Amino acid sequence: MVDRWALVETPIGPVTVGADRYAVRGLRLQPRETRLDAAPAGSLLAEAVAQLAAYFAGERTGFDLPLSIPEDRGSEFERAVWQELARIPFGQMCTYGEVARAVGDAGAARAVGTACNRNPVPLIVPCHRVVGAGGKLVGFGGGLHRKRWLLEHEAKVSLARDWS
Repeated sequence: MVDRWALVETPIGPVTVGADRYAVRGLRLQPRETRLDAAPAGSLLAEAVAQLAAYFAGERTGFDLPLSIPEDRGSEFERAVWQELARIPFGQMCTYGEVARAVGDAGAARAVGTACNRNPVPLIVPCHRVVGAGGKLVGFGGGLHRKRWLLEHEAKVSLARDWS
C-alpha cells in the first residue's frame, strides 16, 4: 500500500509517484491523487522524485529504485510482460508481438497491450517503448502525445550521448 504520493512536474504534465518506506508502488501519468505529500529529504520518495526529474532532464537513462507490486496486482502473464518491459533498453523500441513472443505466447500481442495499460509503474517499467507492428504508435494509457514525447526524448538523449 502506498503511504505517500508526491508530484513531479514534467514536460508531459504532472506525474505522481507513490511509495512506502521500502519501495515505489505506483506511478501515474494522469494523476488523480487528492492528497500529495512533500517527499521527506532522504526518503525513498524523494529519491524517486529526483530520479524522475533527472530522467526528464536527460541526465538519467534508467531507474535504480526498489519496486513492489502487490501479489494480487496483475496476472502471471501480466507480470511476465512487465518483467520483459523492464529489459527494453533506453532509447529502443519493440513491438507488442515481439514482447508476446518473448514471454512465450506469440499470439498474445493484444494481451501484451492490456498488460502495458495495467502497468502500475509506467516510465520506470517502460511500457512506452512498446509500439505496434512497423513502429506504429498505438495504445498508451498516458495518451499517445505523451508516448511520442517520451520516445522522442529518449532518441534525442541517446543521440546526444552517442555524439559525446
